[in-house]
Formats: sequence, C-alpha cells, structure tokens
Amino acid sequence: MNGRNGNKMRLRKVRVVADFQFGAGAGEALFPEDVRFVLSKTGRISQIFDASGRRIATLRSSDGLFTLGIEGARRLHRFFKPPRLRVFVNEESAAFVRRGKNAFCKHVLFADPEIRAYEEVLVVAENDELLATGKAMLSAEEMLAFQRGVAVKVRQGVEGG
Repeated sequence: MNGRNGNKMRLRKVRVVADFQFGAGAGEALFPEDVRFVLSKTGRISQIFDASGRRIATLRSSDGLFTLGIEGARRLHRFFKPPRLRVFVNEESAAFVRRGKNAFCKHVLFADPEIRAYEEVLVVAENDELLATGKAMLSAEEMLAFQRGVAVKVRQGVEGG
C-alpha cells in the first residue's frame, strides 16, 4: 500500500474503525483527507497526525482500536453533542484534570450512560469545556455510584499533561 492509493485505503480503514468505536460519523470528524500516517516497522498504521503535526490518535496493535490524542478529543467533542462520550467532573477537580491528572469518582457529576469500562472518553467540566481524554476505568453507572477510586485514567489533559 504505497503512495496515494495506499493512503486512501488507510484513510478508509481508520474511518471505519472510528465509526465502530465511537459512533457513526466519527471517522470523518476525526480524519480529514490530509491526515498523515506513521507506520510501524511491519507496515501497520501506528499513529495518525493532522496536517499541522498534531497527533489525532494512535491505533493500538493489541486490539485494533484507537487511543485519542487531545486533538482527536477536540474533534470528537465538536462533533458529538453532550453527553455523548463525556464524563462531567465538578469545578473542584477541573484544574487538575486539565493538567493531566486522573478523574476520581467522587468528582463525577454525570457521565454518558453508554460508557463502559475501558472505553476512550472525553472528560469535561460542568459547562462542557473539554479538559482531557482518557480511559474509563468504570461504567457510567459505577462512576456515579462509587465515592472512591479512579473513574477515568487520563491520558492527556488540554494543558499538556
């Protein structure tokens, strides 16, 4: 898969995976025509960057799903209406999460009821301001029921954490 045709096939593949993982339309929202692919030594897609060099997502080889960079989180945040993919945290914890610290259950105000443990999620403030992206450690129901423990293991905060 070299050249222009190779990139078209890669683009089609990553869009299909994104639609499966995040929902219909996510593929086009995440990956415009001008994305740049970084391939592993074996020729598989590893990372996807935008034209400005910002990482949108990484394709995990272990399960074929994405982990989001903060740029990918911004794109999904703009595309999906609340509460889709979101975990809302209180103002007390927002500054910490913004810097890349984990979101704890006691700070969760609401979460998309569709969230399941180990899914990629967006962590937002009460006003839906994007704070971070990470991996849900619990389902939405569990996040709201528990008062202790990590709700979202943050990968990257909007302030580079």
